[in-house]
Amino acid sequence: MSIPSNLRYTDSHEWVRKEPDNTLSIGITDHAQEALGDIVFLDLPEAGRTVKAGEIVAVIESVKAASDIYAPIAGEIVASNAAAVDAPDSVNNSPYDTWLFKIQPTRLDDIDALLDAAAYAKVADAD
Repeated sequence: MSIPSNLRYTDSHEWVRKEPDNTLSIGITDHAQEALGDIVFLDLPEAGRTVKAGEIVAVIESVKAASDIYAPIAGEIVASNAAAVDAPDSVNNSPYDTWLFKIQPTRLDDIDALLDAAAYAKVADAD
């Protein structure tokens, strides 16, 4: 299981990457995609939607199950990854390169409250 140290994580298995423009790219972790199996469908949020931390913003479906994807912090959705919608298996093939949506955070400092790689590894091991 891969857990890059340059990302932040949630206990619901989303990863968060701070971009140079201070937006946040969000995807699901290697652990999550492995647990889901072959991903076949993504329902991602539309740009312009304001979200609260912990709010369900997307759905990911695999051959095994459907799972919700949560906003890791509050903000406005500024983009969704159409390429991932067209090729949902890209999440299986490269979970840390395949972002699902981007958020312009209300408070950028909220990212500091998310899990670092070591803390997320403990969450993933507990599953």
